[in-house]
This record gives sequence, C-alpha cells and structure tokens, in this order.
Amino acid sequence: MTLLQIVTDSQEVTTEQAISVWELAQEGGFMMIPIVLSSFIAVYIFVERILTINKANKSPDAFISKIKELVLKGDINGAKVLCAQFDSPIARMIEKGVSRIGSPLKNIEASIENLAKIELFKLEKNLSILATISGAAPMMGFLGTVIGMVQAFISIAQEEGSVSPKLLSSGIYTAMVTTVAGLIVGIIAYLAYNYLVTRVSKVVHKMEYSSVEFIDLLQEPR
Repeated sequence: MTLLQIVTDSQEVTTEQAISVWELAQEGGFMMIPIVLSSFIAVYIFVERILTINKANKSPDAFISKIKELVLKGDINGAKVLCAQFDSPIARMIEKGVSRIGSPLKNIEASIENLAKIELFKLEKNLSILATISGAAPMMGFLGTVIGMVQAFISIAQEEGSVSPKLLSSGIYTAMVTTVAGLIVGIIAYLAYNYLVTRVSKVVHKMEYSSVEFIDLLQEPR
C-alpha cells in the first residue's frame, strides 16, 4: 500500500466519522435543538466569565504598599489617582475606603463591604444560568429519550404482523441519542460551573485580604 493510498483512506474515514456525528444529531429529533443551544450558551458564559475573572484577579504586587505609602504621607488624592489607574475590584474597594478617610472606621468598613457585595455580584453574573444548564441539559436529553421511545412503540403498534428488529432498534437508537447529548452538555457545564466558582472564591479571598490590610493601615499610628 502506497503512502497516497493510506492518506486517502484516512481522509475517507475522517469524512465518514464527521458525517456520522451529523447524522447522530439529526437522529435525535427536535429535542436536540435546545440541547445544542444550551451548549453554545454554556461555552459563551464560560469564556466570558474566565476573561472577567482573570481581569479581576490582576492587581500589582506593590499596589497595597504604594497605597500605604501615600496614605501615611497624607496624599489622599494621589491614592485615589493610583486606584483609578487599575480596573479591578480590589482597586475600586480601596478607592472607596480612601474616599471615606476621615469618617468613623465603622463607616469606612461598611462602605467597603457594600462595594465588595456589588463586585461579588458582578463576578457571579450568569453563573446561575450555567448551573441551570448543567441540570437541565440531562433532563432535556431524558425527555427526548422518552419521546423517542413513545414514537418507537407507536410505530411498533402500527406495524402489521411480526415486528422487525430493525424497526425496534432504530427507535431505541434515535431515543438514546438525546440522552447522550444531554449528559455530555450537562457534565461539561457542571465542571465549568464548579471551576468558575472556585476561581471566584480565590478572587473573593484576595479582596478580603486587601480590605483587611487597608483597615489595618487606617488603625496604624501616624
């Protein structure tokens, strides 16, 4: 067998595999439409959230040290300008605290906590949708399976004489496609959701640590 024949055979196998996947999607029936749409939504949310969380997690190592230096010098405007240079939850929290310097410490803590809640809400945006997809996709797959089995039994009931094994197997085959698709989408969405929740938790811990450092800074003798 020549190299050209091997390459040609491999291309034919790849083409057949691609066609078989498309045929599988078609065999699933109309319930494949919401499952496929759910997969696209899940991918979009995952990518968008990853970019947002990565952006929120970025903060210069010397940021808090520089803020501390400016505050101890009494350069409040300089600290505000430094915070405004960075688009991150930590910088916005510190900026809120800096803008409240001169107020009672409890008021400063409350303002930082309120802003932290808003930033957390922004970080968790659309995560509930991803969690819903992780649970709904398998259910849609099971629903497609039940519908497919009902259609298969209707076809069997309408068949006169002996039931063809091919007719029975094709009905079951069609019904199981949606289950497989729903489980795949659900498992991937579930893993993506838990990964994003873990990443958000790390950012939250970083925000808490930075706010504690800033509050400690305000309590230092000057």
